[in-house]
Amino acid sequence: MDGNFNTYIDHIEPEFWRELCVSHGKLRHYNRGEEFLHFGEVGKYIGMVKDGTLKYVTYSATGTEHVIGLIFPNEFVVDWPFVLYEQPSRVAIIASSQCAIYRLPVEMARQRMKEEPEFMERMMHCTEAVFSTVYDRYIDLYGKTPQQRYAELVEKHPDLFSLFSLHDIASFLNITPTHMSRLRKNYGK
Repeated sequence: MDGNFNTYIDHIEPEFWRELCVSHGKLRHYNRGEEFLHFGEVGKYIGMVKDGTLKYVTYSATGTEHVIGLIFPNEFVVDWPFVLYEQPSRVAIIASSQCAIYRLPVEMARQRMKEEPEFMERMMHCTEAVFSTVYDRYIDLYGKTPQQRYAELVEKHPDLFSLFSLHDIASFLNITPTHMSRLRKNYGK
């Protein structure tokens, strides 16, 4: 992959968070299709993905799944920042492949926020970084055509198509699978 797909990683001291999850978390394995977090539940963990891929999904009023985020090995998986405030999740987080995730209890992070001003500052930086990533994607959704979004995705992350289903990538781009097929044909896959 050319650069981090989830650009917030570049701004959050990832080694600090990886070490925290590995040293204080517990390794848990997930099968493809298994949920790390159920829609509507309060998240209990901050995860660091050792192996595998996951997707963030939301559901339409008719129950249709819409992919709004993708997670890769050595990235973090959490319903940020809602997990910190014990709010029900607006997304489900589902394993797209077999996964191994170090799960850090969010209660440990909440406690450290109360006791350590430096830790609280790190949490604020994480929130800002995630917001920036999501905001950039939101702007792209309205400011770029589907062809532009597809071309950028292919150029920056050509291996994405070997990690996620075409259906999930089309959903992430907010296009139909048929439109995705046309774009792939015109772009030369």
